[in-house]
Amino acid sequence: MHPALQGLLTIVIGVGACLAYFWASNQILDKVLFPAKGPNAGRNINRANMVRPWLFLFPALFALTLYLAYPVLETLRLSLTDRRMGGAWTGFDNYTQMFSEAKFWEAMRNNMLWLIVVPALSTAFGLIVAQLTDRLRWGNVAKSLIFMPMAISFVGASVIWKLVYDARPPGTEQIGVLNALYVFFTGGEPQQWLTIPLWNNFFLMVVLIWIQTGFAMVILSAALRGIPEETVEAAIVDGAGPFQIFFKIKVPQIYPTIMVVWTTITLVVLKIFDIVFAMTNGQWGTQVLANYMFDKLFRANDWGVGSASAIIIMVLVTPILVWNVVQARREMR
Repeated sequence: MHPALQGLLTIVIGVGACLAYFWASNQILDKVLFPAKGPNAGRNINRANMVRPWLFLFPALFALTLYLAYPVLETLRLSLTDRRMGGAWTGFDNYTQMFSEAKFWEAMRNNMLWLIVVPALSTAFGLIVAQLTDRLRWGNVAKSLIFMPMAISFVGASVIWKLVYDARPPGTEQIGVLNALYVFFTGGEPQQWLTIPLWNNFFLMVVLIWIQTGFAMVILSAALRGIPEETVEAAIVDGAGPFQIFFKIKVPQIYPTIMVVWTTITLVVLKIFDIVFAMTNGQWGTQVLANYMFDKLFRANDWGVGSASAIIIMVLVTPILVWNVVQARREMR
């Protein structure tokens, strides 16, 4: 069957199945379980109205259970077994082995470094850009340009920046922007930037900061525009300068939004994989947790340690995710 026809058929069957489910479930609810007739008609109508929302939520809850809850439980089970022993139960041996490996601690150290640098700089740059572009006549154009990297996949952005860091042999024309500038201004030899210990991690972080600054800018720009003008005007009347207005009037009022942006970027950082995989593949001291998990699962075929590292990532992500949801709900209220 032609792929286009197969896709169309899938859509028709999927939509038709959804419509059939909603129609049949409502018919059973209204005609069989709680019929709106007889002496208990009023009570049945109320009961049916209480159950009806769950009929609509059931497909989503089922999908979430199938695609989220089951994989988590299965990953936890695999992390307590050993593939080389036929899936035998090994308890916490995989975790003990993982904690004894230098590569795991390198990944943890790098993830913590990413957590310190990327959310802070992305949020700070986004806030500064949001404030400055609101004062420009062509601010919307500037915002569009800064937001544009958000439309690029992490792998695509990695390829772009890998070209920026590209190094050709000495004496040849450098196509990498960074090496071209370095050779032009210093006269030195081109550098393999992605192989320089420690600094190569920062070169990788630049890619994610470049992408996430646009996200932070959009959210924080909306928050800044929601600040009551009366507070700013009162500060101006009291003689406050631009910096005092920004740091003492505006920032405190949008602090909850800043924290939501910060934690959202933190979640992205904890799961970072694409950039490291595409640019260094974890070599030269750039390993991160997600890439370590990938190596264990698909290169070493060690599902036990790979699943254990996945559980570690989930444990790190969950508290921040819960806090982020709570803050977002508080903001909506």
